[in-house]
Amino acid sequence: MKKSSGFTLVELMVVVVIIGILAAIAMPNYTDYVIRGKVPDAASGLSNKMVAMEQYFQDNRMYTGGPGCTADTTTSKFFNFDCITPGTAGTAIATVALGAATVNGFMLRATGKSSMAGFTYTIDQAGAKMTAIAAPAPSNWRTAATQPCWITSQGGAC
Repeated sequence: MKKSSGFTLVELMVVVVIIGILAAIAMPNYTDYVIRGKVPDAASGLSNKMVAMEQYFQDNRMYTGGPGCTADTTTSKFFNFDCITPGTAGTAIATVALGAATVNGFMLRATGKSSMAGFTYTIDQAGAKMTAIAAPAPSNWRTAATQPCWITSQGGAC
């Protein structure tokens, strides 16, 4: 009787199917994990700029001209930072016009770039946080409206 060595085509196809199933489960989870790892970049940048604005206010009794409102495209690999005209809590982040800090207030914004495009985080002088996530961000991260918090995981959880 002849003894065979090696793999049969059926055995090879079973292995390919198993690898395909594992990849279909692992890739979306890995992508979500990578995005969650980049969100703190916006949060820490906004927090640092808020502290700079508050220090400026303590020295000058106004926010106008504060250092946190300087457009910043180099500090973060995934977010650009700027200052937008303070609006009401219900104002959509994407439609607020660019502007400078006022005497009594400011709104700092982190806008996603490269792999974080579509993500927008803001914070104002009162510490109110807002998030808007739109295309081209992954669909499981997108929000229908501006959320009154910083979204840190898919599905809109704060």
